[in-house]
Amino acid sequence: MSIKNKNYKYLGLIKELALTNFKLKYQGSVLGYLWSLVKPLMLFVVLYFVFTRIFRVGGSIEHYPIYLLLGVVLWGFFSELTAVSLGSIVQSGDLIRKVYFPRMVLVISTGVTSLITLLLNLIIVFIFMAFLKVIPSFSSLLFVAILFELFVLTIGVSFFLSALFVKFRDVAHIWEVILAVLFYATPILYPLSLVPNKIALVMLLNPAAQIIQDARYLLVTHQTATAWNSLALQYVWIPYVLPFVIFALGYRYFNKAAAKFAEEV
Repeated sequence: MSIKNKNYKYLGLIKELALTNFKLKYQGSVLGYLWSLVKPLMLFVVLYFVFTRIFRVGGSIEHYPIYLLLGVVLWGFFSELTAVSLGSIVQSGDLIRKVYFPRMVLVISTGVTSLITLLLNLIIVFIFMAFLKVIPSFSSLLFVAILFELFVLTIGVSFFLSALFVKFRDVAHIWEVILAVLFYATPILYPLSLVPNKIALVMLLNPAAQIIQDARYLLVTHQTATAWNSLALQYVWIPYVLPFVIFALGYRYFNKAAAKFAEEV
């Protein structure tokens, strides 16, 4: 079999696994696939009520409902994929021991499943934008590049987590805590204007914060603080390069560890 045919075969495998995962994700539930839309909306409604009616955070932010919903949706992709992919190798132990295929197929297919959910959620975001008459500019086409950066970052982290979890099961508990910390350390619920300037600049070095802020700038409001319009020239490249560095390191570590997966799972 030629390399081209092998690659096509693995792409087909990724597609089949991703669609199967998506179907199984909502199997047996009353709402089925609608949960992929209902879950972020429910979280959005709760957060919107708390932060506008109780803490009154969103009053100064243009189009705050969209601002908040977009942040929730993008963060939801990152948190869901990293949490689910963490056990993707261990849960496929029987398959790994019986059949040879590139082990990263399991992580990537999980990523495609979460990407399907993300795209469905973004439809809700665009519907809200139309309803609230938020008209994106021509520069909003760059949002596709932001999505690509988010996918690269999340898959890179997932490579690390899934490989580490094979050896150290405590990784699941540690990552749960880290996700909770990152959620509040990333400007999802609040604008960076509420944070002291020095701390805000450090926060923008976080690729997740940079991605969410850039997405808001492109789709919602140009009042959004971003890495490229806030950081000094010598630091502005860091959050944009980090996702690809994390992906490369995660890919290398995963490939090195994959040789022993069949023995360890």
